[in-house]
Amino acid sequence: MSVARNEWGLSSGHADLRRPPRDVRALNLPAAPQELTLDLARTALVVVDMQNDFCHPDGWLASIGVDVTPSAAPAAVIAGLLPDLRAVDVAVVWLNWGNRPDLANLPPGVRHVYDPDGSSTGIGDALPSGSRVLTEGSWSAAVIDQLKAEPGDIFVSKYRMSGYFDTPLDSVLRNLRVDTLLFAGVNADQCVLATLMDAACLGYDVVLMEDAVGTTSPEFCLQATVYNVRQCFGFTARADDVRAALAALPGPAG
Repeated sequence: MSVARNEWGLSSGHADLRRPPRDVRALNLPAAPQELTLDLARTALVVVDMQNDFCHPDGWLASIGVDVTPSAAPAAVIAGLLPDLRAVDVAVVWLNWGNRPDLANLPPGVRHVYDPDGSSTGIGDALPSGSRVLTEGSWSAAVIDQLKAEPGDIFVSKYRMSGYFDTPLDSVLRNLRVDTLLFAGVNADQCVLATLMDAACLGYDVVLMEDAVGTTSPEFCLQATVYNVRQCFGFTARADDVRAALAALPGPAG
């Protein structure tokens, strides 16, 4: 998908640097602090950390005593939104923690957050199932069964709270030729917010899907996240409003 959106026309004697045209497809959407009009042709959905270690009862968070019910809750909303967005050619990017097995790029400050006393189950350690915590290619890093990736979706592994640091996320999104990012996933006040903030600072238009995010943090953390997104970085909207607006579009998508 990304390559097809960003190609030159080439022959033996000529290079046409014009990219393939993409017709504007406007979507009007209730949002805060203002109503939005999005160009679906320039929009992507970024789904953050909807993976087994954060959302599954046999995953890492649950193994250290965290109630993962709130982090699993957005799955049903996201699952309902995905087919509607794919139907109008909105790119879907899965952004999951997936560290190198040797942890060679992780400084001690990052490892400390996930193993504060140095003796607990931290990044790269084995769970009772044998899967290694937040490790690329493992069950721990895989998307939960309630959500299904499709051919054409894009996977990006991340190694920090923000999905931009030390990853190809920015180059992937620019190759998709998108300007607007819809954010879903967990934890809303941590990895989702960190990635959204970096996206805003890089010049993307950012929209937090309020009903498609969750957090295991206290409720006031989610309230502060919503406030700060609206106040400082972009907009908040609801996935059910996106689906309703998509259903009202004229033509095959309506």
